[in-house]
Amino acid sequence: MADPWRVLSPDQAEVARAFLGEREADRRHLVIYLSGAHAYGFPSPDSDLDLKCIHITPTARLVGLTPGDDPPDRIEVVRGVELDYGSNELAAALRGAIKGNGNFLERFLGELALGGDLELLAEAREVVRPLLSRRVAHHYGGFARSQLKAFDDRPSAKRALYVLRTTATGRHVLAHGSMETDVANLGAFLPAELEELLAIKRSGERRELAPEHAGAWRGRLLAAIAAVDEAARASPLPGEPAQAALDGVDAWLRTVRRRYWD
Repeated sequence: MADPWRVLSPDQAEVARAFLGEREADRRHLVIYLSGAHAYGFPSPDSDLDLKCIHITPTARLVGLTPGDDPPDRIEVVRGVELDYGSNELAAALRGAIKGNGNFLERFLGELALGGDLELLAEAREVVRPLLSRRVAHHYGGFARSQLKAFDDRPSAKRALYVLRTTATGRHVLAHGSMETDVANLGAFLPAELEELLAIKRSGERRELAPEHAGAWRGRLLAAIAAVDEAARASPLPGEPAQAALDGVDAWLRTVRRRYWD
């Protein structure tokens, strides 16, 4: 697998490593995943670093009288680099994966893992992949519809791209049973005119589409959303995870709890 840090500039990487070192002093991460525009293949020079993580709470704390709260999300700007950090506990992330929540599935299965316990992440991927089901259509279709509403409020290239990337990833999962988030690798599920949007987005986060172009793009966005429902009907994935997959992920989580008591 290619080095996930390759998508960041040297300055971004230096800032991110220092920031994440502070976060890792507070908790044990299963994975530190770089999401957002960098994972989707269309970062702008001013794109933030969207750091979405999964952490493992020590079992002794979970079973104690006061289990405590998950660490808070943080947004900081360091040397001009905006870092948007959030993390969820392993059990919550696994429950989300069972429900077909793409946010968690991408953290487990996505390419841009900047850090964490990568050996344990490899184990997690083995039990999470069998959880993939047609439930993902609800997540990716629903998120795309919410982004279409945002596009209607302000028709920017960024919002159009978020609709298209979301639907393309959902269709790829439904067709192939594997995760792909980069639009460069999703051409079969994207309109031929995509490069027009990419050029606008890469020049700046907030560039809006000209009114004469927004209407044409809205039609393409509607078609992309409808294609998710079509992909779900044709998908070879099961309607929901099989009981064997659920038993497997439950057994694995129990081994992790025993392994990480303190």
